[in-house]
Amino acid sequence: MSLLERLAAPGPKRILALDGGGVRGLITLGFLERLERLLRERHGRPDLRLCDYFDLIGGTSVGSSMAAGLAFGMSVAELREVSVDMLRVFHRKRWKRWHSIFSAEGLQAVLAKSFGDRALDDPTIETGLCIVTKRADTRSTWPVTNHPNGRYFEHNRHIKVRDLVYASAAAPFFFVPTRVEVGEGEVGAFVDGGVSMANNPALQFFLMATLDGYPFHWKTGEDELLVVSIGTGTFERRDSVDKVMKARAWDWTREVPAMMIEDASSWNQLLLQALSRSPTSRVIDDEVGDLAGDLLVPEPVLSYLRYDAVMNASTAAEIGLPQLAARMGQLQDMTNFDNRDLLFEIGRRFAERQVLAHHLSSAFDIGNVIGGLQSMRSAK
Repeated sequence: MSLLERLAAPGPKRILALDGGGVRGLITLGFLERLERLLRERHGRPDLRLCDYFDLIGGTSVGSSMAAGLAFGMSVAELREVSVDMLRVFHRKRWKRWHSIFSAEGLQAVLAKSFGDRALDDPTIETGLCIVTKRADTRSTWPVTNHPNGRYFEHNRHIKVRDLVYASAAAPFFFVPTRVEVGEGEVGAFVDGGVSMANNPALQFFLMATLDGYPFHWKTGEDELLVVSIGTGTFERRDSVDKVMKARAWDWTREVPAMMIEDASSWNQLLLQALSRSPTSRVIDDEVGDLAGDLLVPEPVLSYLRYDAVMNASTAAEIGLPQLAARMGQLQDMTNFDNRDLLFEIGRRFAERQVLAHHLSSAFDIGNVIGGLQSMRSAK
């Protein structure tokens, strides 16, 4: 089965969307590990990979690197090794920091080791892949996909996956932007896809799957389209009024981007909950609640699952790590590599509580897709 045949085949479709978040992406791995295990048990296939189940895997920033690894057929155990290797770049800051704090060369070397020279059209990509980046010179968000019928696929098919992942992860201040040749001699300057409304890319991928301008044209419906969205940790906080009023001008350069990313993710979740009957609905705020009584359409247009580690003193105690309450500020840091083992354990413990087998409707069970992909692997 070719990639195009898989993407165009009739039947329900499944999307996996992975948030950005730097080192906190290790929280995502705990959820992916649990999800992979449940799907292996459900289908009786101990070698099942997430690329066998999901027809489109995509992400932003660190989520893009994980999406690429999964789309290339990595198991979650293999992905964890690659991710830790990649995130090690945050362990060492540059001496000369007027362009960026961390080394672009260090990150690019790890990405080259992980993905080699494989381009967006490489046949070893086993499922749909979407990497979200931001073209800074035109201020436009680019969800770059490997769908062969995509409007710009012929322009972009030559781009190396490692370069796209770097473009998606090159957060201003942390890494320098990157130049990417985007076809017909045109060059763009790209930065982290989180500099957009799509650091949480789940809504972007739902739109990509269904709008006419994109190539997928998948059916909507509760038993037709599944979106599984995984975050990198949400930290409840409330600053004192005095602290906010005394903030210095340069403090806002750090606080404002974080506020906007949080709001964008919240809007993503609000809209997708309002279009579905999600068993994982969270309380958006005290006014609209979890939208249990709200539906913007006559019938749900998708099945939607959102998993994330919501960190505060009470949830830390619930997962058996009450000592985390005193470390919330440190754990919020997206560049603290010393937190790597603890972040993975946080994701694993939250996943055990949140990711439940009955969330995965039997309407999305698979059979022939796995057989076709295993045949493809044997032939390679």
